[in-house]
Amino acid sequence: MATVEVPDYDLPDEAVAQTPVEPRHAARLLDALDPDHPPLDRVVADLPGLLRPGDVVVVNDSRVIPARLPLRKGTGGAAEVMLLEADPSDPQSWVALVRPGRRLPPGTVLYAPGGTEAVVEIGARLDEDGRRRVHFLSPPGAAIDRHGVMALPPYIHAPLERPERYQTVYAARPGSVAAPTAGLHLTEAVLRAIEARGATLATLDLEVGLGTFRPVSAERAEDHVMHRERYRIPPATWDACRSAQRVVAIGTTTVRALESAARTGKLEADSDLFIQPGFDFAAVDVLLTNFHLPRSTLLLLLEAFIGPRWRDLYGDALRRGYRFLSFGDAMIVGRR
Repeated sequence: MATVEVPDYDLPDEAVAQTPVEPRHAARLLDALDPDHPPLDRVVADLPGLLRPGDVVVVNDSRVIPARLPLRKGTGGAAEVMLLEADPSDPQSWVALVRPGRRLPPGTVLYAPGGTEAVVEIGARLDEDGRRRVHFLSPPGAAIDRHGVMALPPYIHAPLERPERYQTVYAARPGSVAAPTAGLHLTEAVLRAIEARGATLATLDLEVGLGTFRPVSAERAEDHVMHRERYRIPPATWDACRSAQRVVAIGTTTVRALESAARTGKLEADSDLFIQPGFDFAAVDVLLTNFHLPRSTLLLLLEAFIGPRWRDLYGDALRRGYRFLSFGDAMIVGRR
């Protein structure tokens, strides 16, 4: 594969959405389905009208867990555990980032703030990125629900008044530490209208990790080490996609899961699939997605899907006042 330049652009601070719009489906939608005509300004509520009978619309129904645990040391000092992913070899353990890392040697027990409950024991350092194994001292699910708070992306500085606003309306299986943000725009009314249009709704589950926010620091895209994420695709979803007129993916995480299955034949696995220009898509025809960070793997996926046209579309969106990133607006594009 030829050397791939990491896609970059200037993102003004004022273009980064700090709060979601209400209602969800009032978010703006840049309709760029027809590459031969200028993009059109719509809203997400218009999505059903862009679909066709026989389309299969696939959503990621992973549920975001409250992954940030503000805890304390036995001496009373503040500490924090940021959960990244469950350890598949040990149901009591997670991989996490901890602060202050240098002051939390292996064997340190952290407690609930303002109480005596021992929550986790800090384990060994796993890599140069500072990831650690943490062992829960009670069932992890209950402890996370009791002590965890929602971990918003680092570029969102405004407090989230309602935590459910960082969940999709169809969120089901807990496991993600970041939301599949394209799906945040969909409402029950939009979902009903999609089915009324003659399209089929289908679900899969990909556990979104914080690696999705990790910028590509390497000069060449191919030198970036891609993060791994767990996905599960129900056989009924896969069968529907195989017989669809078009597969419409809601979000890049849905694309990653479907294309991973298409490449490996596995409907449940850990995927480190890195989609970048030159990738041969086998499953997805249409993508609804938010506007992504510069120098991100998500932007590389978009460039692979529609080619360098993304630059003009992003420029148009910025000039038209679209809101970017997790709580921002969306665009819909067809595979080139």
